[in-house]
Amino acid sequence: MPGLDSLAARIAALPVAADTAWVFPGQGAQAVGMGQDLAQAIPAALEVFDAADAALGVSISTICFEGPEAELTRTVNTQPAIVTHSIAALVGALESGTITHRPAFVAGHSLGEYAALVVAGAVSFEDGVCLVRERGRLMQEACDREPSTMAAVLGVEPDVLTKICADHGAAICNFNAPGNITIGGTAAAVAAASAAATAAGASRVVPLTVSGAFHTPLMQSAADGMRAVLAAVAFRDPTIPVVSNVTARPITSAAALPDELATQITSPVLWVGSVETMQAAGVTQFAEFGPGKVLTGLVRRIDRGFGVRNVSTAEEARA
Repeated sequence: MPGLDSLAARIAALPVAADTAWVFPGQGAQAVGMGQDLAQAIPAALEVFDAADAALGVSISTICFEGPEAELTRTVNTQPAIVTHSIAALVGALESGTITHRPAFVAGHSLGEYAALVVAGAVSFEDGVCLVRERGRLMQEACDREPSTMAAVLGVEPDVLTKICADHGAAICNFNAPGNITIGGTAAAVAAASAAATAAGASRVVPLTVSGAFHTPLMQSAADGMRAVLAAVAFRDPTIPVVSNVTARPITSAAALPDELATQITSPVLWVGSVETMQAAGVTQFAEFGPGKVLTGLVRRIDRGFGVRNVSTAEEARA
């Protein structure tokens, strides 16, 4: 499809808005019906869903639009579904004329990093959705091999919670916002770390309904599998700096991407650090493309002064 093939070049040709970043959500943002109104209202957005269906050999559009929920929430489907909706939302806004500048940075939370790389021209859309489907398959295999879980811990300082996890065999999964950190591990490890966090003054500990402990060492088999897959991908230098989940620093070279994408599977997502890196470079405006409003919510928790925009529906794409 010509429009999608030239998406990154079209974005790169826009003038830069030095105060703006585009961000892309991760697993958990999905909902049945996602993207359907975009596809119905904006032909270029429908073309994105059609391109995903063709690349995957699976009607991911039907799973997005109609479910059932049990099928959408299968990790192997969730990951390409979210990337597809994210790119369709961005294309919808471009086609609607509500995007006139490219951002100074792009970033994605976990699997959202793949959508960021597509937008930055580092990988084709087709390769991106195929990669995240394989990523989802490998991560589900890792979950099935060794059952594990996650919990959100609210109100505990990062250094305190890091030590608690180390003491009880758990691990930090995501530094999402000040006072909002997720932990993961075996059920026993998470239960022990959760109890210790409560004793240390956590305001709340919320068990999460997830397939397993993403972004922990329990995902090592998935990381190894992805490393082999990524070695065969022809990455290009990003045309927009992509802020790394692993280091919270900008990536500008294709050579860094295979290791980044493999390592992030077993490493905590440094979302707070990523936002702070962009803020230090002058970013004050964040636009989130894709289902839900999780990332803009986290961004506002990091600094209430940030301006945010969400693009998930046709109405939002045209706003």
